[in-house]
Amino acid sequence: MDFDYDPIPLPARPKLSQAEGLTRCTDYLEVMSTRRTVRHFSSQPVDRQIIETAVRAAGTAPSGANHQPWHFACVCDPGIKREIRLAAEAEERAFYAGKAGDSWLQDIGPLGTNADKPFLETAPWLIAIFAERFGVDKQGNKRKNYYISESVGIATGFLITALHEAGLATLTHTPSPMKFLNQILGRPTNERPFVLLVVGHTAPDARVPRAATQKKPLSDIASFR
Repeated sequence: MDFDYDPIPLPARPKLSQAEGLTRCTDYLEVMSTRRTVRHFSSQPVDRQIIETAVRAAGTAPSGANHQPWHFACVCDPGIKREIRLAAEAEERAFYAGKAGDSWLQDIGPLGTNADKPFLETAPWLIAIFAERFGVDKQGNKRKNYYISESVGIATGFLITALHEAGLATLTHTPSPMKFLNQILGRPTNERPFVLLVVGHTAPDARVPRAATQKKPLSDIASFR
């Protein structure tokens, strides 16, 4: 897309007192504190409109030069989900067989993960998020993108938050390598898979590792001067 620099007024937003701002921020913290990465999904359908709206929210994220270097390939087709699962599990078997290295396998041990990924078929939606290494205009000319990983990472965070607000659970799945997603989903070579997001409702008996609920305190993640 080409954009003309034409400054316009900011959209009107309500003026909040410091107390109101703190209340809203605290409410948001409480909501996000209930977010958990899950691996036990139900097959309960999720309306496409919810997915579309969440992706639109992700598309509002800031990006380098406003190039918006992302693509969200949303999949609900059972046959395609099956293809993705088979390809992902092939990579995962190599990963757990030693490709990952002892240190990494030791660190993820408390999470109880393995090479079996049934959630890739059970969950109603998979969203493959691609990072656009460079843009291509209608004439086939390349256009440089900037801060690609940062931009796509922020957009992914927006997407996860929107889906959580919709009452849905997510799992960020990153088999390595993920080039099979380009082939299965017909995405061009100028895009690289960034993350495969599993989306749906949690299974009635869903559980999460206790270790995953242990978050660092503020003193460990922030400094104030």
